[in-house]
Amino acid sequence: MSLESKLSAASKQSAAPPARTRARSAPISNLRPPAYGFGQGQDQELPQRQAELFYMQKQIQTQTPMVLVLEDGELVEGCIEWYDRNVLKVRGRTKTLVYKPAIKYMYKLGDAGQ
Repeated sequence: MSLESKLSAASKQSAAPPARTRARSAPISNLRPPAYGFGQGQDQELPQRQAELFYMQKQIQTQTPMVLVLEDGELVEGCIEWYDRNVLKVRGRTKTLVYKPAIKYMYKLGDAGQ
């Protein structure tokens, strides 16, 4: 077997994988996390976002007992320890992470009867 035939055989073996393997992989664009920032339409949400940040900071500093009503009707009671854009950490009987989209509404523990 000549050197040229060995090289051509090696190049055929190192060719791209079969099409069925490539079809299973997800496109890179679907793997990127969503971008956050002040794009179009988000300038209108800025005052609401600032109000939320102020309210959350006040409840954390005063350690106010809160009740979080989740979308499925479950109640989570406790004080908010910290939060970020997507999650609240509530310290009650246990420490619980609650995703913000799962929260229907929240109120101070003593305000339920008013």
